[in-house]
Amino acid sequence: MLILMSSEHTKKQLSDVLARIRKLRLKPHVIPGRQSVAIGITGNRGALDPHLFDVMPGVMEAVRVTRPYKLAGRDFKHGDTSFNVGPYRVGGPGLVVIAGPCAVESEEQLIRIARAVKKAGSHLLRGGAFKPRTSPYAFQGLGKKGLKLLAAARKETGMPIVTEVLDQRSLDAVADVADVLQVGARNMQNFALLKDLGKLRKPVMLKRGLSATLDEWLMSAEYLLSEGNAQLFLCERGIRAFSDHARNTLDLNVVPAVKELSHLPIFVDPSHATGVRSRVAPMARAAVAAGAHGLMIEVHDRPDQALCDGPQALSPEDFSSLMRDLSAIAGALGRGLAEPVFRGRG
Repeated sequence: MLILMSSEHTKKQLSDVLARIRKLRLKPHVIPGRQSVAIGITGNRGALDPHLFDVMPGVMEAVRVTRPYKLAGRDFKHGDTSFNVGPYRVGGPGLVVIAGPCAVESEEQLIRIARAVKKAGSHLLRGGAFKPRTSPYAFQGLGKKGLKLLAAARKETGMPIVTEVLDQRSLDAVADVADVLQVGARNMQNFALLKDLGKLRKPVMLKRGLSATLDEWLMSAEYLLSEGNAQLFLCERGIRAFSDHARNTLDLNVVPAVKELSHLPIFVDPSHATGVRSRVAPMARAAVAAGAHGLMIEVHDRPDQALCDGPQALSPEDFSSLMRDLSAIAGALGRGLAEPVFRGRG
């Protein structure tokens, strides 16, 4: 349920409404607006009677929310969510690009690629310290050593870091270093991990599961939002379908669908979706045209030596060319690449 307060409500009237919600053993979520305040209610297992609240002084209307996700939907928040990651605004008008290697392999490799993607115009640096792999014999990442190298790359380039949190055991270590904590596709429904991430006050990128519907994806987002972490954005990375010409099917239909149903920013990862280098740039361009707030792209200058996903990584030269294309496409749509909103570290 969503309670809309009148524009002339008093602090006491708002406090009384919150007290009634808590008395029902439910959880209120105060949502400030331009002209007034709304209160979202979560925790109810059945429908609430609107008359419990719309008769209270200061309440303009009590509205039932029919979708299973409440905080992630536009019923609770009509305006778009945006927040700063380093000096850049995620969810704002500017296109934000995350780029870097699939995995942190060495200090020399990471710094070399970080300098290249920054020179090309990337805003954030990606790199996996902990790598969930299908095979137990594949490279699993450098772990905590990889986190130290990511911190060194940030100090060297000034670029905020995006890296994956694999499980609850590694959460604290990753949170100490990462500017954005990535939840991978395989962890989209790791609800215990999502709850713990929701208790943090750091940005989180939630990737879509391999076979997840949009409702399931947004319900996973609900876990983070219900714990109080509003710094959340989504990332489409392809789903399993009938295609045999690519690793996954990149569902660009979901970009406008997310923007219609949710206030959360939506990014696209064409690298994991296609798994083929030659198809990454075309799908990245298409994602911007579809309205994505940002992209996540793998870049490696020595893909034949990469310990993880070399066949889908762009060269620094191809990435630089793609950034010029993305700038032109975003410009044609009245946008552009994201500019710093303040001077960040580095």
